[in-house]
Amino acid sequence: MVKQEICMVVYREERGNGLYALTMRAPRIACCAQPGQFLHIACGEGNLLRRPISICNVQGDLIKIFFEVKGSGTAWLARRGPRDVLDVLGPLGHGFDLPALGARPVMIGGGIGVPPMLYAMRAARDACNAQPSAILGFRSRNLILLQSQFEELGPTHICTDDGTSGVHGFVSDVLQDHLREYTGICACGPRPMLKAVAEIAAQAGLPCQVSLEERMGCGIGACLVCACALKLKDGQEGVRYGHVCKDGPVFDAKEVVW
Repeated sequence: MVKQEICMVVYREERGNGLYALTMRAPRIACCAQPGQFLHIACGEGNLLRRPISICNVQGDLIKIFFEVKGSGTAWLARRGPRDVLDVLGPLGHGFDLPALGARPVMIGGGIGVPPMLYAMRAARDACNAQPSAILGFRSRNLILLQSQFEELGPTHICTDDGTSGVHGFVSDVLQDHLREYTGICACGPRPMLKAVAEIAAQAGLPCQVSLEERMGCGIGACLVCACALKLKDGQEGVRYGHVCKDGPVFDAKEVVW
C-alpha cells in the first residue's frame, strides 16, 4: 500500500560527478518496501513535480537512495542534509520477483541503475536463500559505486567502457562469459543495455526481469506520461501500452517491445 510520509534525512553523501546518496528515516514506507520499487520525492518549494528514485537499501526504518543531479529538482534534493525533511510517496511500483530467478540469480546494473540492484542482491541472499552474483557496468573507474558492498554479498564482476577498471567492455560481454553459472537475471540500467541482456537471456532460455526508466509525472498511473510499449499477451500480434510507474518499473523482459 502506497504511503505518504514526512521523512527526516539522517545522512548525506556526495560521491562526486553529480552523484549523491541520502539515508532517511521512513518507518511506514520501509516496513513494506520491496527490491525494485521506488520512491516519489517532492523536490523544492511550490509546484515542482516529484522525482522518482529507486530504493538502494532498506535497513530497519532507514531507506537509502542514490541519485544523479540532472535538473533543478534533483539539485534541490542534493542540498538536503541531516535533519532536513522530505515529502515522500512510496513504495511505488512492482518490484522484482526474486524467487522466480532460481537459486543462482545474477543482478546486472549499469551506471545509476547499479544502486537498486544492491537491495535486490541482499534480498535474494537473505530472504530467498539464494547464491546471487552481480555484474556492474560503469563508464569509467571514477564512477564505480558500491563495489565493496556488492562483493560482501556474492561474486561481483566490474566492467568499464574505457577499461580503467575490471573488464574492458559491457555487462553483456561478461554475462555471455559466465552465462552457465546463472539461473535467472534481473537488470536495471540504460535501455540499450537492458535490450542486450534481454536478448542473451532469451537465447539461453533464462528468466529475465528488467527495470525500465521513463519520465514520470504522478507516479501512480494517472497522468499517462510514462507509457511503455508491451507485447500483447498469449502471443497475439500487436502492441499494448503499460505504465512504468504502475505496471512496472519491473517487467518480464519477454513482455517489452524493444
